[in-house]
Formats: sequence, structure tokens, C-alpha cells
Amino acid sequence: MTILQIHIPVVLAALITCCVPASVSAARVESPRQVLAADAGWKFYLGDPGGAEMPTFADGSWRAVDLPHDWSIESKPDKDNASGSGEGYFPEGIGWYRKTFRALSSWQGRRVTVEFDGVYQNATVYLNGHKLGMHPNGYTSFAFDLTSDLDFSNPNVLAVRVDNSEQPNSRWYSGSGIYRHVRVVVTDPVHLERWGIFVSTPKATEQSATVLVRTRVANESAVAAQATVETTLLDGAGKKISGAQSKADVAPGKSEEAELEIAVAKPMLWSPASPTLYRVVSTIRMNGRIVDQVTTPFGIRTLAWSVENGLLLNGQALKLAGGSVHADNGPLGAAAFDRAEERKAMLLKAAGFNAVRTAHNPPSPAFLDACDRIGLLVLEEPFDVWTVSKRKYDYAQDFHDWWQRDVDSMILRDRNHPSIILWGIGNEIPEVWTAEGAPIAKEIAERVRSLDSTRPLTQAFPGATFGPNPDAAIAQVDIAGYNYNLAQNYIEDHRRVPGRIMMTTESFSADAFEQWRLVHDNPYILGEFVWTAMDYLGESGIGAWSYGEPKQATQAAQLKGFLRNYMATMGKDGKNPMAPFQNGQPPSPMSPGYPWHAAYCGDLDLTGLRKPRSFYRDILWNGGNRIYATVRLPEPEGKKIVAMAWAVYPSLPSWTWRGQEGKTLTVEVYSGAERVQLYLNDKLIGEKPTGLAQEFKALFDVPYEPGTLRAIGLRNGHKVAESVLTTAGEATRLCLTADRATLQADGEDLSFVEVEAFDANGRPDLHADQEIQFEIRGPGEVAAVGNGDGHDPDSYHSDRRKLFEGRALVVIRSWRATGRIELRAHGSGLGLASTTIDSTAPQLTMLLR
Repeated sequence: MTILQIHIPVVLAALITCCVPASVSAARVESPRQVLAADAGWKFYLGDPGGAEMPTFADGSWRAVDLPHDWSIESKPDKDNASGSGEGYFPEGIGWYRKTFRALSSWQGRRVTVEFDGVYQNATVYLNGHKLGMHPNGYTSFAFDLTSDLDFSNPNVLAVRVDNSEQPNSRWYSGSGIYRHVRVVVTDPVHLERWGIFVSTPKATEQSATVLVRTRVANESAVAAQATVETTLLDGAGKKISGAQSKADVAPGKSEEAELEIAVAKPMLWSPASPTLYRVVSTIRMNGRIVDQVTTPFGIRTLAWSVENGLLLNGQALKLAGGSVHADNGPLGAAAFDRAEERKAMLLKAAGFNAVRTAHNPPSPAFLDACDRIGLLVLEEPFDVWTVSKRKYDYAQDFHDWWQRDVDSMILRDRNHPSIILWGIGNEIPEVWTAEGAPIAKEIAERVRSLDSTRPLTQAFPGATFGPNPDAAIAQVDIAGYNYNLAQNYIEDHRRVPGRIMMTTESFSADAFEQWRLVHDNPYILGEFVWTAMDYLGESGIGAWSYGEPKQATQAAQLKGFLRNYMATMGKDGKNPMAPFQNGQPPSPMSPGYPWHAAYCGDLDLTGLRKPRSFYRDILWNGGNRIYATVRLPEPEGKKIVAMAWAVYPSLPSWTWRGQEGKTLTVEVYSGAERVQLYLNDKLIGEKPTGLAQEFKALFDVPYEPGTLRAIGLRNGHKVAESVLTTAGEATRLCLTADRATLQADGEDLSFVEVEAFDANGRPDLHADQEIQFEIRGPGEVAAVGNGDGHDPDSYHSDRRKLFEGRALVVIRSWRATGRIELRAHGSGLGLASTTIDSTAPQLTMLLR
């Protein structure tokens, strides 16, 4: 459920103060509910001083920060940090946040709540020195009631202690701090319950649909409430389609649910190709007076799943071309800026994915909102462990006391998102190979279904998916997720359990063609989620490669083969196969160690740039007369490529190979056409088929000489596509390209600026590696710098960054002031380049002051 943000026009954000909320345009009425953004104006201290929760504590020397904030990414990785390779060697620790604000007199007699979208981790929250409570999970949203502790005569102090000191506690980079949004919500005592609106569409065709709206009304007053629940359905343009109302009698301290059904003629069905959103406006009246109102976006669509037909969306068969992603935003760390979350979703869809798996935790609300808008399907899962640890201090220590509250948080918060089509209940859980697994799976599955029965459930199973214990655990979910083991196990599993629906929840990128064939040849296999769609921090170097001795390359290949076999059969002896992870250091051949601090196994790199493997996967899943040429990196004399388990053979879409003149290079061509011709300087090198039998690719051995390499795709003998690589000279200049030339002056908007090196003829030099210095002027700041190199140890919070494969990235963050932002960049032999971005007056949510 998404709470409507109340907006007012401003010229300068610095002039914004708390005020009476503006009218809600969708319903043409004024709602008493106030939603106050509380991201600005915090004080932060890295450490654990005594008494920091008290209003009188002196925090004048503390840093001023605005949220979202991740303190770990502000420092450099260090091999001695206790977080280890799993978390990218970043520092963790304990930090405090304090925010001072005034309670308005108009809040008296009302309910005031603070909502946190996510804090990593072990957040303890205080108001005016009084402990409101704590929340251990770093990914689930939570709230506390401020009402009884508010001071209406003096400034109030909201303090949050964040404890991420016990290490290791994660298998990937988590970040540290209040890394998602915070808001304060003011309501009448009789109000719509938080996450209390559930919109579903049990019936939907192109002719008609049934929209079922369940609305829960809470009464936090001392007397019984007789309320009228009004439900208004709006289309995407805000036009009223229909409405209904019912009565709710709510006793003091209780809540009641009203259920309303609304018919819609000729609905626009939500799908990846047409992500049409509607809105439900829920209004509570008492004695004719509006006491609360919330707007909930949703989509009209249906889901069905079966062995015979696979997954049906709106009655149409759908195969999932998906990728797993972790929560970080590369150079920004865990900080969940809305624009970064939106960009991530957009990059994934542009790369050919139609689905994403949020590994292994609930994502930010902003990410799901973006998936709703652009039509990216989502598998959302709650946690990576149950009762058995994979890291010494991970969620297993909190599971018994907190799993139900965290599952409730995920389902209730997110069940109105049409993009979510699958709920997960766990990832690679060791208990599933023991007798303890099935009962826990059953309990979690029943809880999820009690909150939302409209979506199928899954769990990600590596290793042995056979035997009485795994079979019993898998039977608790609707769809079995296979991690790296589908090709080895699916035939026998289908024979043994013909009613089992399957999909790949994790796969090696190198197995792209094999996975595509399994999905497309078997209706009971729904799709694939490759590991991973996008590079991420942590799980350091699992997709890395390096040059080594031939013996090392042979050993790496043998270890990789062993790991593949192990991941297909582990757990068959009923023992914990995750024990090697519990000390925080993944076993060889999974990590090459420091200075690697990022995984390097994504189809997209840390900056969002597509790697060659991304173009191959896109052609496999989405077809079309497209073609893409890339060149395998040459091996120096006496050296071989040594690749880690999640690596693919490295290549670069470049025909600039200085020092390789006369030597043979291998050119890979990915093609959706029937055949490919390859020309070098207009001379035909060869022609090869690129159909199913060739796995839609062709390899050519080409003696290198500078010039132009041209791959031409043919269908029925006619040219249908072309991919051209031209030799570049040494880079002489930089080019800065901002993905957005205009930002909102709200203190949180971002522009991602790509930095590229070009030669004198305007050709990209993908071998340029100079360090670039950045300078910014105007009402903005450099939020982060980065490149695609997962073992570059330099800070992501800096004014400089080395080029990697001729590129780097700068992320610009707006301030709360309008004006022109200028970014300048210069590097050795590359001159000076600049670009400008306008920061304009925003429509801002009211701020908590």
C-alpha cells in the first residue's frame, strides 16, 4: 500500500515549513492526514556515546546529514575489516542519528507515528530520551507511535541508534545506517490502519473486471466509532470510474475490516507491455466529516499457474526472463534514493529482462513503485536464513522472535504492487534437507497465504531437490525454485513428482543458452533468474578473472566443475551444506580475496553499463534481427585466463588492440539472424550460421590489423542487422553525458553522468585508464563516483576516479536550492570537459521541521 504524498508548490525548498496540508487532487477534498518527509536535517555520529538518546545531549559537533544515508560506503574497503569478503571488506560499527523537530499544536488529540522504510540494522529508536522500541531486521519497514511522548512546549529529539557492529552478519554488502526514507504521519484517532488497504482483482478480462477492496479501520480513541468507508476508483488520469461505501462500527482500541467490490467495464489490464495503473481512494467519514483518506495505486491483472500451462498473466502464457539483484546501488552503496531505484529498474528492463528477484530481502518501496510504472515483474523474498546461520551473526539469531513480524511487514506493505507476481519464503535454507525444514516452510507459507492468497509462493533450493525432506519442504510452496541445479535434476524430479512446477531462481551466466532451452522446451519450467542481473558490492570477486599460469587455469576449471556438481547435489546426506560460509569467508574457488570487493558477475556492471553477456542474453530471450560483436581478451604469451566460478570468458566490444598486430584474436558474434558475415576492412573473413544449433552465436579467428570490423546479420540472404567495431587512437578528450539535464531541488534528486574517453576522431578508447578529477559548482554535490572495476580499491566518495574500459560514472545530488549545477572533469592528456544540469523548483512533500 502506498500512502499518498501531499504536495505543495515551492520556489526554494529552504522556505518549506510544516503547514496545513494541501487538498488531495484525486478526491477533490482536504484530508486531515499529514505525511511529513523526515529525511532532512539529521545529525550523525559514528560511534556509541553514552546518553545520546537524551534531548539535552550536545550534538553540535556531529555531522549534518540528509537521508538516505549509508556510512559504510563513505569509507574504503580494507582487508582487515571484520565484514570480510562477503560484505566487500567495508567497515561497519555503531552509529547514532538525531533529529530535532517541533510538534504543532494542531497535532494535539491526534495520533503521530514515525515510519522507517529500512535501517541496517538493529535500530533502537528514542523520542525525548524514552525508548520506543527496537527493530533488528535491516530490510523490513517498521513504525513507532510518538503520540504519548511528544513535547508541545519544547523541541522534540528523535534519536536512532544503529548497531551493525557484530560481524560478519551478511553474505553480501548491506551498508550501515538509515539508508531508506523516514516520514512522520499524523492522523485522527479513527483512521485507516497502516497497510490496512488490500486491493485485488479476482476476475479480469478485456471486457470486465472485479476489483475487491478490503479496508481496515482502526479506532485509537476512547469511545466507539461509527464510520462510513468510501471507496472511489480512479483511472490513471484521475477520472472517477466508480465507487462504493459501507459502514464500520469499531470498538475503542480495535480495528474492523470493510470489504467492497467494484465492477470495471473494459479495463486496461496491467502487464509488462502495458503497465496501466489505477488508483483507489479510501475515505473515512464520521458524522459526515472526513477523518482520513489514503490513495492506493494498483493494477488490474490476473495470475494463474499450472504444470500444463506454466505461468499465465491475464490468461496469456509468460516465461520469466529474469535476473536476481541485491539491494545496493553500486557506488551509492545501500542508499535507496528514489531516482537510483527507478534507474535500476529501468536499466534492467532496457537490458531485456522482464522480471527481477529481490535477493534476498524486501527492496525499497521506491524500487517496487518503479517496477509498477515500467512493467517489470518481481519475485520478492523475505530472508536468506531461518534458524541455521550462514554467518556468525546473521538473521538466524532473530528468526524465532521476528520472522512473523518481518513476513507481515513485507506482505502487508507490498501486496498492492501489481509488479509482484511471486512471494519467496527463503533462499538456500539448510533446514530443507532435514526433518525441521518442512514444518518451518509450512508455517511461513501459511502465514503468507493468510495475508495474500493471490500469488504463488516459491523457495530457492540449491543442491538435492530429491529425498523425503526436500520433497516435503518443496511441497509447501507452489513453485520450486532451483539454484544451479535445474539441468541436473529436472528430468528425474518431473518423473518422481509430475505435479511440481519449476523455475531457476539462480543460474550461472555462462549457462545462458542451456537455461533458455530448458525454459522454452518445458511448460512446467516457468523461467530463469540469472545470478546476477547487475553487479553488486560484496561476495567479492565471485565472477572475477585474471591472467595466471596454465596450471592455475586448469585448477580453476577443475574447481569450478567440482562446485557445479556440489551445488547440484549438496545436502543429500542431510547435513548443513552452508557450514563453509559461517566464518564469513567464502571458500575457494568462490573468491579471489582483497582488493576485490564487488561480485563482478552481473550482466550489467556497477555503474549500470551493459556487458557483452547482457546482449547475448537479450537476443536469446527476446529474439529479433539483432547482432552484437565483441572480442575475447587475448592471453599473453605463457599466460591463461583464470576464471572464478561465476565468471564468463572476458571480452570487450573493441577493435583496438595495440601490440597485437598480426596475432589471432577470437571474435564472438551474437545474432538473432540466420547467418553472419564478418568483414575486416571490407574483406570477407567468413560466413557462419547463427541459428538454434549454433546457440545463436558464431566465433571467428581473425588476425589483428587496425581498421573496421563489421559483422552483418543475414536473413533469407538479405542484410537485417549490423555491428561495427573501429580501431581508436589514443584518447585525447573526455565526454560527459548526464542521464537527466534537469533535477528537482529537493536534496535527493540524482543525475548519473557517464564519463567516456574518446580519440581525436570521436571514437571511444576502451583501453583508457587515466584518473579523472572532478569539480562541481552550483547547488549540488558529487554523491558518488565509480567505475565497472570490482577490485579498484579507491573510495566511492571522492572527487576522482580511474577510467575502467574507458569509462567512469559520477552521481550528482541536488541541494534544496535552485540554480545551475556545473560538473567539470579533467585527466592527463584528456583536457577539460564539462556539463551543466539545471536544478529547478520541485513539488515537495511537506517536511518535518
